Amino acid sequence: MAPGRVAAAMTRRKGEITRGRLHREWPHHAVLSTDKVRGLKNSETVHSAAKALSAAPLTHFMRRDDGDYVVFCFTKPEDAQAFCEQFGGEPLPAVQRRP
Repeated sequence: MAPGRVAAAMTRRKGEITRGRLHREWPHHAVLSTDKVRGLKNSETVHSAAKALSAAPLTHFMRRDDGDYVVFCFTKPEDAQAFCEQFGGEPLPAVQRRP
């Protein structure tokens, strides 16, 4: 950046779902191995099942114990549990947040 210039603040698009909003509005998370979501047929099956439940419109990824996982977020704990049972996932414990 040129001397004397100030960096512009990052902006978000209106309605964009942030990570914070994702955790507030869809607090119940279920993780699936990326292998279970890989491929068009698997991906469509898993995402359509999540959509039929109370899932957020987007997912995010995480890496744990040298494995890659897709995180699906739900508004209802029973939906997250049903999703885990249907696809062999596991619930992700709630993260302790600062007050």
